[in-house]
Amino acid sequence: MQILVTFKNVDSSDYLKSYLEEKLERLDKIMPHSGTADVVFQEEKLRKIVDINLSGKGFDVHAKEESSAWNEAIDLVVDKAKKQLIKNKEKIQSHRAEVFPSDSL
Repeated sequence: MQILVTFKNVDSSDYLKSYLEEKLERLDKIMPHSGTADVVFQEEKLRKIVDINLSGKGFDVHAKEESSAWNEAIDLVVDKAKKQLIKNKEKIQSHRAEVFPSDSL
């Protein structure tokens, strides 16, 4: 997965990048095809906001979360994106089952 990271009103941090990459590696197993992840770290007053756009062949996922700590915001947004990917994957599998029923053989 190709990861593009943008920092808005935040100093660039290697720790945040490595923590994010570690969490996104888990999503690689769920994604139907390799894709790109556009991640924006943004800070407004005391809120830490993480915005993720995952895109690739057959899927497009957008998740945004905010928290008082970066680690918590990253965990929340990755969990949200994971749920969306699983839902998308199940939807595609159920659609394929309807189109190609195995009972007709």
